[in-house]
Amino acid sequence: MGADRVSSVQFEDFLPTMARKLGAEGLIQELCKGFQLLMDPRTGRITFQSLKRNAARLGLGELQEDELSEMIREGDMDGDGVLDQTEFCILMVRLSPELMEAVTLTRGNVDVI
Repeated sequence: MGADRVSSVQFEDFLPTMARKLGAEGLIQELCKGFQLLMDPRTGRITFQSLKRNAARLGLGELQEDELSEMIREGDMDGDGVLDQTEFCILMVRLSPELMEAVTLTRGNVDVI
């Protein structure tokens, strides 16, 4: 195992664990806290600049500018170039394949989380 793999927990490995431990409501609260850490306090939204400035606080400092821009583009549902809290939470769930599977199964009345 390389040093990069040991030193950083991959998001898709961590979010389902959080969901199981915290439950749906607790997970949403934690995602909201993550949003608060990344947002620009003047706009109340995650901008490219606020993401770039605060990414290192969450262990994402090694991401390149094009990767940060792609994160914004991928989550930006209304095309305004920034992420509001809802867009951020949806993006975080979408980035976790295991959690997405659990959500899909839950919709089919099989509660996995």
